[in-house]
Amino acid sequence: MRFEKLGIAVLTDDTAASSRFYTEHFGFTQVADLGWYVSLHHPEHPAYVLDFVQRGHESMPAGFRTQDTAGLCLAFLVTDAAAEEATLRERGVPITAPLRDEPWGQRRFNVHSPEGILIEVLQLIEPNPAWLAENGG
Repeated sequence: MRFEKLGIAVLTDDTAASSRFYTEHFGFTQVADLGWYVSLHHPEHPAYVLDFVQRGHESMPAGFRTQDTAGLCLAFLVTDAAAEEATLRERGVPITAPLRDEPWGQRRFNVHSPEGILIEVLQLIEPNPAWLAENGG
């Protein structure tokens, strides 16, 4: 399959709160707001689209309209995870899991968005050589 953009549409109880969260804390730009539907784009990544649809709206298939967001994790690869965590803390964003270095080569932390998405902010670091040796790396 060949496609031009990758988009994700997430059900939410409050499209305005979801839009604010991603524009204020992750640099997205709102490009459409129909009240029940909001579309966000990121100026540095125009091929990725993040949309929010009011939970229960008729635009979604009937069996899907009232589902809770579950099992979804968005990952943002950054150059300095510690600085990003400090910025989000200063802005009052609750940190779900604090900054930590993983032996497989990630420095990361987690937050939750208003609609319940787990967001992982991560930086690539050198993996632990002992961990790599023990795990077939």
